[in-house]
Amino acid sequence: MSDLYKESGVKTLSEDNSMKGLLHWVNKTFQFREGIGKNLLPIGFFANVIDLGNGLGLAVSTDGVGTKTLLAEMVGKYDTVGIDCIAMNVNDLICVGAEPISFVDYIAVGNFKKEVIEQLARGLYEGCKQANVNIPGGEIAQVKELLHPGETAFDIVGTAIGVVKIENIITGKGIQSGDLLIGFPSSGIHSNGLTLARKVLLQEKDEYKENIEELLKPTRIYVKEALTLMKNCKVKGFANITGEGLLNIIRLNSNVKYVIDNALPILPIFEKIQNKGNIPLEEMYKDFNMGMGFLAVIDKKDFKKVSEALKIEQIPFKKVGFVEDSKEPQIEMREYNIISKNGTLVRE
Repeated sequence: MSDLYKESGVKTLSEDNSMKGLLHWVNKTFQFREGIGKNLLPIGFFANVIDLGNGLGLAVSTDGVGTKTLLAEMVGKYDTVGIDCIAMNVNDLICVGAEPISFVDYIAVGNFKKEVIEQLARGLYEGCKQANVNIPGGEIAQVKELLHPGETAFDIVGTAIGVVKIENIITGKGIQSGDLLIGFPSSGIHSNGLTLARKVLLQEKDEYKENIEELLKPTRIYVKEALTLMKNCKVKGFANITGEGLLNIIRLNSNVKYVIDNALPILPIFEKIQNKGNIPLEEMYKDFNMGMGFLAVIDKKDFKKVSEALKIEQIPFKKVGFVEDSKEPQIEMREYNIISKNGTLVRE
């Protein structure tokens, strides 16, 4: 993580020792269920799967939109962050091979403002439409004391659930040398790295509104992409490129090197952040998606069939790289001489 990011007050989970205590107690809860309700994956995947019996699993993921809520407040535009909330959850859910089916939300407000709540709900509706899920219920709470001062202070988080046959759970275990990496473009910054982005971009008044509107572009939802791939081949791995950027790829359970030699184009918003913040390229690829929001690993023999299916569905994609043998999980961006080392990205 860049020094500028640390200065903005953000730590990764790996840097925060307080997480060790939390994970200790969370992992101890695994003992409480055997058979129906048993957790089928260790902590660390994008989502977990619970045994429902009869070979069926219930996938679960929870997340929020972070400080993107502050941007919405700044310009009084709340109808996109609901989409982000859906996206941040279902994009994790599909990484284990699950089809999202439902979603519940929690909205915290300082004051009940009809126009704010209605716009949030409109965004949730649009996100559900894109992900093909419903909202069977949720919670809205007035907790003025917990939120920063302001008439429209709010927070929004959610939980998505999906279903997957246990035999079809995707973990990355079968990834091997020769497999291909398929990248899917992002819509922009999505909902990660906003603390750093705000620090860098919201200093100059002449671009203030323009930059906020760019940062508010909703996160792309990749449910259609994932389901199309799973219908046409045996997907070996999915990675949601969120916080910690490309390092999300090595969360897949394989000791291989992921070589990216044909990266998706870097979007202008990231070039602006890099230039104005004077941030090294390797740090940018660690903190942001840089234009690739989702990645799939497939067998090279399936590429022709998969590419034809994606084109029929009018889904943009690009073959961005391939897999090589390695003694440990690693990432290499050949065109920029960037590699992963000791939990970060460095430039050789």
